[in-house]
Amino acid sequence: MIIERNRIGRTLSVLALVECSLLPGAPMAQEPNAAPIASIYTGISSRECKLLKVETESGGSAQDCRGPAGYRLIIEDDDSRMSATVVTPSGEKRSLNYWWVITPHFSSLGSKAEWRVTRRGGKVRPTALIIRVHANQSSETSKVTSYLAVAKITSREICVTDRIKPGPAANEEARHAADVSASKPCLQ
Repeated sequence: MIIERNRIGRTLSVLALVECSLLPGAPMAQEPNAAPIASIYTGISSRECKLLKVETESGGSAQDCRGPAGYRLIIEDDDSRMSATVVTPSGEKRSLNYWWVITPHFSSLGSKAEWRVTRRGGKVRPTALIIRVHANQSSETSKVTSYLAVAKITSREICVTDRIKPGPAANEEARHAADVSASKPCLQ
């Protein structure tokens, strides 16, 4: 009888742990040999990037910003709308199209990019990217909504997978979305 009660107690404890791990915001269990995921921050403001071009008529511009492990970002500003293009170490360019995927309205980007990375054998490998997009959702007001744009970086695709709305846990939600983004579809 005592042995049976102990077995039931252990079973209930395991079930409680499994249930807690499925709660939103709970840390994801990693594979035993998986490299831990960390953040590297890089600047994407005009002070920290190299100006590539300026369109004198429209006022548009493009800036080249360094990222980790040979990755770069081209920060584009066109008609008071901003977006980013990821440039891989091999020179392949993948536009994130924030002006369609995050907001079609006037927008600007935050000053930092958060790269989610893994480290193996002393090498850093970006797996996702988070950038804040400030969107003026109404042309009639100056109210700005700040979204966190999450993009996956895999060997097959680089695209936006999540648009995180403002909230007290938005940063944690964006990191969680980034850490599981490899299996998510691209936003259209």
